Amino acid sequence: MTIKLHFSLEELSKTAQKILENVQSKTVLFYGEMGTGKTTLISAIVKEMGGTEPASSPTFSIVNEYEVTNDTVYHFDLYRLKTQNEALDMGIEDYLNSDSWNFIEWPEKIVSLLPEKVTVLELTAADDGSRILKLSEKQYSND
Repeated sequence: MTIKLHFSLEELSKTAQKILENVQSKTVLFYGEMGTGKTTLISAIVKEMGGTEPASSPTFSIVNEYEVTNDTVYHFDLYRLKTQNEALDMGIEDYLNSDSWNFIEWPEKIVSLLPEKVTVLELTAADDGSRILKLSEKQYSND
């Protein structure tokens, strides 16, 4: 299953709802160049999930935790990681093996640590300032 959406900032809430209706995994990988709106989209999704505080970039803390209706969201920004060992040192496997939501920016830094089934969101900026989102499911092998 692949879904493509073209949206503006004004349509962020509706886009977040559509994402939540279609994700099939609680581990969601966010791909996109710097400045494409990954954190802004995560903030909208957290709000739609019942979060009361705005999500912010965990660039320096690496992970932020948000309480949402009947659940928890862990939001990772792995941009600053140099090696997978840094992720292991911070206990990322505990987060990934929890039954909580994991939203991961720059997931390419930890590919071999990711769970078998994930949702992939790819964001790109359109020429008119809007965003193009491609949502798909990915299956990794545990070899």
